Amino acid sequence: MKKIAIVLALIASLQVVNAQPKSLSAAKSAVDAATSAAENPKKATKVATWLKLGQACIEAYDAPQGTAWVGATKQDLQLVMANAKPSSVEDVVFEGQAYLKEVYPNCNYYFRDGVLNMIEITQEAVPNALDKALEAYKKAYEVDAKHSKTGDIANALKSIGQKYVEQAYNAYTFGDFTKASQLFEKAVNATETKPCAAVDTNSVYNTGLTAWIAKDFDRAKTFFNKCLDQYKYEGTDGDVYAKLADIYDKAGDKAAMKDILERGFTNHPQSQGILIGLINYYISNQEDTGRLFDLINQAKKNEPNNASLYYVEGNINKELGKIDEAIAAYEKCAEINPEYEYGYIGEGILFYNQAIDIQEKASNEMDDAKYMVLAEQFEQSLKNCIAPFEKAFNLTKDESLKVSLAEYLKNACYRFASEDETFKAAYDKYAKIVADGKVQ
Repeated sequence: MKKIAIVLALIASLQVVNAQPKSLSAAKSAVDAATSAAENPKKATKVATWLKLGQACIEAYDAPQGTAWVGATKQDLQLVMANAKPSSVEDVVFEGQAYLKEVYPNCNYYFRDGVLNMIEITQEAVPNALDKALEAYKKAYEVDAKHSKTGDIANALKSIGQKYVEQAYNAYTFGDFTKASQLFEKAVNATETKPCAAVDTNSVYNTGLTAWIAKDFDRAKTFFNKCLDQYKYEGTDGDVYAKLADIYDKAGDKAAMKDILERGFTNHPQSQGILIGLINYYISNQEDTGRLFDLINQAKKNEPNNASLYYVEGNINKELGKIDEAIAAYEKCAEINPEYEYGYIGEGILFYNQAIDIQEKASNEMDDAKYMVLAEQFEQSLKNCIAPFEKAFNLTKDESLKVSLAEYLKNACYRFASEDETFKAAYDKYAKIVADGKVQ
């Protein structure tokens, strides 16, 4: 298998080498010639005319990036770029991620860990080349009476959609969320165009999400509602409902906010975003929080052996300050399913956060006697979190979750490491996991 992978990688590299892009001037000339042909009444009735224009526009779009491709390593590019050198190189940071930026005449390359992550076009061969390509392929389908080129047209439309998505992710990375939203919408339109007629629900959602980030709430609402009503797409853990609820909240439409949250909770009772939204709604509007328990009890009737519903019940009680009830619900998770780690996680986080709150109170307490009481309570809460966290750590198969739990355990055990060798050994174990980012 290793030899096959190497051969395939070599073939891919050779294909890139052989697929030399046109110069910007040559790409523009090809588009101009194809456009002139399409304007000829006789040639405009032929599908080949429009296919040639579409292909010329795509090649014009690709031309500025040279022979590079996203996913290429530095070594790959050394093979295909001959003696091309960047005019400048600098370290840049976007959204907390570090990149190496290389500047070339028509584009900028952004590398992460030695791999080309983004290509930013700075000098176009033809303005709006993808838009023009899309229109050309639409026309090709229109004049292709025999549908002899349906497959070719569909593949081209899919490719155009993917290129819009790449542009959209670049815009998102650069922090231009309005542009990202427009490009995601173009991706949706391209892939939905006949004969491709595919549904790109991720891009529909991302159109709304980036509009929401840009605070264009009317646009975001339109696309989130499309997700639910037209595409039946609810997002990860019902995130579409949570985002819509936030939009209605900002607009002051409390009734719509409540309705969308309850709809979301019915379909995604484990969603923390929806749950917190509901809790905040009932508390801020001084409505009966018993409705939350009505919802969760209905869900438990439908799925009496679903341990995660008791985890949700524990979270509700925790947020409402009902600590004993929260602990009882978390413990019920283990009773129903001893292999379900999240009940232990919920209990551990409850005690851990309780310890943090007590520590803050103690730091502001000037009375020595009261301070000592708080210090004892702090230590007890911190010790209380260790056992459930360790149970969750031993149960879960999720490596990243183990590392997160190790962070909690490291912090908790550190407090007692100087007093007890058991805690010292535990601290050393979890500190190493956190430092390595993995469990040995």
